[in-house]
Amino acid sequence: MLTTDFVPGTPNWIDLGVPDTEAAVAFYSAVFGWTFRSAGPQAGGYGFFQLDGRTVAAVGPLTEAGASPAWTAYFMVADADGTLTAVERAGGTVRVPPGDVFTAGRMAAFTDPTGADFAVWQPRDIGGLERVMEPGTLCWTELYTTDAAAAKDFYRSVFQWRYEEMGGTGDAGAADEVSYSVVSSPGGGRGGDAGQGGIMQLHEDNLAAGSTSEWHPYFGVTDCDTAFALATRHGATVMIPPMDVPGVGRLAMVMDPAGAQFALLTGDPGTT
Repeated sequence: MLTTDFVPGTPNWIDLGVPDTEAAVAFYSAVFGWTFRSAGPQAGGYGFFQLDGRTVAAVGPLTEAGASPAWTAYFMVADADGTLTAVERAGGTVRVPPGDVFTAGRMAAFTDPTGADFAVWQPRDIGGLERVMEPGTLCWTELYTTDAAAAKDFYRSVFQWRYEEMGGTGDAGAADEVSYSVVSSPGGGRGGDAGQGGIMQLHEDNLAAGSTSEWHPYFGVTDCDTAFALATRHGATVMIPPMDVPGVGRLAMVMDPAGAQFALLTGDPGTT
């Protein structure tokens, strides 16, 4: 399960890149009750989504050439520069080299060998998200990948991730033959539950349809159906309608009005 006791390899930040931050703030405020706090005049429009005054995510304008609206998962590292070396050695590519974000921390952005974008955060003044595993906050990160074996090798090399192989269902819900691995980091979790996310092999029909490797955030909600109705009422596109996943809870996946995908979950994915 996610916690704010961040250790290397665990998710410690998430942000949304969109062409219209005001529209994104309006949408996510309607769905989750989030408020927005600017990071300041020097931050280029970047700012923080907050719930009851505590940071749960961030949002900013797209800055990379050709980038599409998307949520980006960040993983905690002690040394962003050393991580760059590990990423390149393991076959990944560098999108944004390590750089200081004022005194908040040091970040870098990469692409894994299967094509999924992710980032890392080396904390200084800002350690990471201030709330997780509550309604309206991040509760899981999940990679849909074109090559689960290659992805697992890569992240094991970079973050020393461990995997527990599960049968049955990812959030796509179907399939006995779905390959799904629960991810944990050494020293992560609380109370013996170290699961922080999942890696799922895309189905052949998804691959044939052109699906690519992507990280998706899950946000906890008190009532999946109500949150789903709010999201679609405010312009979200349905990817997966609300459905029950045995042993996990009830989930749905949508695309926000700008095109960024995320999931809604009532339950605990770490119990898969």
